[in-house]
Amino acid sequence: MSQTFRHPEILEIARRDGKVTVEGLASHFGVTLQTIRRDLTDLAGTGRLERVHGGAILPSNTTNIRYEERRWLNPAAKAAIARACAERIPNGVSLFLNIGTSTEAVARELLEHSGLMIVTNNMNVANILAGNPDCEIVVTGGHLRRSDGGLIGNLAETTIRQFKFDLAVIGCSALDRDGDMLDFDIQEVSVSKAILECARRTFLVADHTKFSRSAPARIASLAEIDAFFTDGPLPAGIEAACAEWGTEILLAGPGTP
Repeated sequence: MSQTFRHPEILEIARRDGKVTVEGLASHFGVTLQTIRRDLTDLAGTGRLERVHGGAILPSNTTNIRYEERRWLNPAAKAAIARACAERIPNGVSLFLNIGTSTEAVARELLEHSGLMIVTNNMNVANILAGNPDCEIVVTGGHLRRSDGGLIGNLAETTIRQFKFDLAVIGCSALDRDGDMLDFDIQEVSVSKAILECARRTFLVADHTKFSRSAPARIASLAEIDAFFTDGPLPAGIEAACAEWGTEILLAGPGTP
C-alpha cells in the first residue's frame, strides 16, 4: 500500500484513538518501522500530526477539531460512557447538559428517563431530548455558535445563574496532566464555570483522547467534579490526585455491559 493510501487511514486511527504508534502501524499495514517513521514525519511536516516518542498524536494547537469530525471520533467509547453516566442519573431531577458530542451522547441515553427538567446551552441536546415527552426542556439563549449548535455569551451565563441544578453533566476539550479541564473558547469557559457554581453535583464525560490534546483556556480542576466517566485508565498522577480530591472515576468501554 502506498503512502497516498496509508496517510488518510493513519489520520483516521489517530482521530479515533488519540495517538498512533510506529510499531502498531507497521503491524497494521504490514510495512517496516522505517516506512511508518517516514509517514509520520511527512504528516507532522504538514501539521496534521505531532511526533512523540514511539509514534504521533493529534496536534496540540489552539483550534478545536471541527464538530463533524468530533462526532465521529471514538463514537463507541462515547456511547459506553454516556450509558454509564445515564445509569447514575435518577428520574425526576433537574439537570444541566452543556456543549459537546459527549453530552449529546448522554442526552440520547436519557430518552427513556421520566420527570426530568433539562436546562441546556446546546441546541443539539434540546433537539435530541424533544423526543422524550416526559422531559421539560429549557434552552438558555445566547449567541449561537453555528459550528456546533452551542449557545454562549452573557445571556447564556445569566440564564444559568437563575437555577440551582441537582446535577450537571459537562464535557471539555482537553485534560492536562495537572488535572485541569481545558477548552478553546473563553466565552464557553465562562459558561462552564457558571454551570459548576450552580450545580449541587457535577459529572464529567470525556474519553481518553482528551488526555492527548491541549487547549488554552482553563475551566476548573477535576477536584471540582464529583464523578468522571471515561473509557480508559487515567495517567497515574491524575488517578492519585482524583483519589485525594474525592473525585470518583468510572471506567466504561464499548465492551462494558
